[in-house]
Amino acid sequence: MQLAYTILYVQDVAATLQFYQKAFGFKQKMLHESGDYGELDTGQTTLSFSSLSLMKELGKNPSSPQKEHPCFEIAFTTDNVSEAFDRALQAGAVPVQEPAEMPWGQTTAYVSDLNGFLVEICTPIIIQ
Repeated sequence: MQLAYTILYVQDVAATLQFYQKAFGFKQKMLHESGDYGELDTGQTTLSFSSLSLMKELGKNPSSPQKEHPCFEIAFTTDNVSEAFDRALQAGAVPVQEPAEMPWGQTTAYVSDLNGFLVEICTPIIIQ
């Protein structure tokens, strides 16, 4: 078994794809002609977005994230957390935690995307 993709439910799929391209440098893999589903090329695992309205049509009961009480986190690794953090802020991300060195040697920072999802920007964890 292999993790293929993660789907986040958002108000506006196209705007979300544009944000992630600008904020984190990912390329759009596809956007369905309906505008209700899209994917980013993020490596082995695809990051996907589906509209809240489509999920409601399919009988699901989706909710939007709560910035004050995150229950999900997306993490992106980079060698330069400060630069990536600044780029995300310039694209409209909301700062949650400035870049900081963690006791285990990893540098991490957090932002909130335009939908309220928590995004970690961090260096890779080096297993010794």
